Amino acid sequence: MENVSNANKLESIKSFQSSISKSENALAQMTHKGANTTLLEKRLKALYIGLAMLEYVWNQRLHNYTREELVEARHVLTGLLPSIEAVYAKSKAGSPQRTLLERRIKALELAVQAIDDIFNE
Repeated sequence: MENVSNANKLESIKSFQSSISKSENALAQMTHKGANTTLLEKRLKALYIGLAMLEYVWNQRLHNYTREELVEARHVLTGLLPSIEAVYAKSKAGSPQRTLLERRIKALELAVQAIDDIFNE
């Protein structure tokens, strides 16, 4: 994994925690309404795994994910990037939303890199 500053590590972990919290809230609302939650559940699991991979690489926290789960999470996380990048491109320079999106993109990229690093161990 590339050298990442402590500030970027903290921002990335907070970004994942925020995404997870928002997804958990959305899942609860969708479940209450009886909506199909399959896609959101898949994304939420990928976010949990992405966060775990960052904590594994940076903080040596153990994880119990299989290679298959890591492959699936990597696929889901990389699939999220184009839509987030599209919203980022439309966001106003210097806006809080743009800063949030920059951090989210960086966090996703670092999680994918962490998964790749684990595969190459």
